Amino acid sequence: MNFFKLLDGAEYIAQQGNPLIAGLDYDSRRVQPGWCFVAMRGESTDGNGYIDAALQAGAVAVVSDSLPPRADVPWAQVLHGRRALARLSANFYRRPAEKLFLSGITGTNGKTTTSFLLNAMLRSAGRKSALVGTVEYRIEDEHYPAPHTTPEALELNQFFARARRAQCTEAVMEVSSHALEQQRVYGIPFDVALFTNLTRDHLDYHGTMEEYFRSKAVLFQGSGTEPPRVAVINMEDEYGQRLSKLCKQEVIAYGMNSGDFHAEALAIEAQGTRFKLVTPAGQHAIWSPLLGRVNVFNIVAACAAAYARNVEWPAVLDAIARLDRVPGRFERVDVGQPFTVIVDYAHTDDALRNLTALARDFIAQRRVAGRVITVFGCGGDRDRSKRPLMGEAAGRGSDFVVLTSDNPRSENPLDIMNDALPGLQRSGTRYTLEPDRRKAIALAVHEAGPGDIVLIAGKGHEKVQVTSGGTVAFDDIEEARHALQAAGYGAREEQPANP
Repeated sequence: MNFFKLLDGAEYIAQQGNPLIAGLDYDSRRVQPGWCFVAMRGESTDGNGYIDAALQAGAVAVVSDSLPPRADVPWAQVLHGRRALARLSANFYRRPAEKLFLSGITGTNGKTTTSFLLNAMLRSAGRKSALVGTVEYRIEDEHYPAPHTTPEALELNQFFARARRAQCTEAVMEVSSHALEQQRVYGIPFDVALFTNLTRDHLDYHGTMEEYFRSKAVLFQGSGTEPPRVAVINMEDEYGQRLSKLCKQEVIAYGMNSGDFHAEALAIEAQGTRFKLVTPAGQHAIWSPLLGRVNVFNIVAACAAAYARNVEWPAVLDAIARLDRVPGRFERVDVGQPFTVIVDYAHTDDALRNLTALARDFIAQRRVAGRVITVFGCGGDRDRSKRPLMGEAAGRGSDFVVLTSDNPRSENPLDIMNDALPGLQRSGTRYTLEPDRRKAIALAVHEAGPGDIVLIAGKGHEKVQVTSGGTVAFDDIEEARHALQAAGYGAREEQPANP
């Protein structure tokens, strides 16, 4: 592809030269001979400082969002670096997203489980589907690591091109507020956009809830594209109600108790959840191995999106019945102990309230005495104001709390814990402090007795812990298993299902 074709649709204000382009990248360390280097300003680094390194690596053209054209190399100056990267990436990989029916899911909580459900429904209907999300990326049965919930535009177009080579016709994608704000999905045409909810999170980045909401709304308005054909919105969320008023497209409303799609006759049983799904096309009896009200919300949302994608009901119901776990989302660790141990990604005050409420429901339906024991921490280098809110939410929903470290990053774990402590103390629940997460998990296991439920919250599917000293291997599921075995419980093969 020549440079002119690569720049098609990019907002450039000056350009010179027209070499053949064999590839492109925004990381000078990955540039190869014959490639184009896209120099753009990021959050912590400025790619314009690496132009010489890219040229030495063999770049034959440079696109920059900052510097004027140079006389010694083919060049284009663009108005916005990330938008340019998105256009160039789409052009180079022959616009693969335009050949897929894309369903984008955004919101604070529920994105991952909803995306797993919708992807399973599409596949149950016989459609070839790809998945982009927090836990992993998938192309049919192939699984790939997920370094980011939503990747940069270059990696996103590379992934979609791979999906098209695998003959995928659908893709389900978690779309983060960071990606929307940074225009990583600029030029990506979504057919269906789904909104789960909006609760306090990422204010270290967005600053205010209004800015956070504004970023989420971009998915429904279109970023360099027409708006999605259909918007699926949780109308029991106040921000969902506001969002619906901004939408010009068809809106499908959903909720727990109201909306075009909602639930009736909910029953949480020992091995799963039953309810009646009310839809514009009639009612359907739902059985899911996933537990709790929060997963009913996720199931109803996915059903509404599947309806928007014209998925047949037998396929929808079959997918719901078959999906028994989502990694790191209310995931059981079982080596034969007489109590339940759950690992979950809950890392906001709202998610902790949902998680502890789900644990209470689980104990109640068994009709035996049991306590909720919660291990949690707060992330470092993130919004400090949510830490006491998380402490209070964990305390009010639990009988005993172990306050520990999560991913402290550059902060002192004790400082983070001290920020959460006032909220935990307000709750009045019994608690202890243990900054070592491994010891905290062992402490909770030691505390637990028959009928109790131990919740290990915050990291879920993550396999590392990020500290000021670097990144170390750490898996809550494995740590819980080791703690159980060290406590003397028999090691038998874990059953990968919800309790």
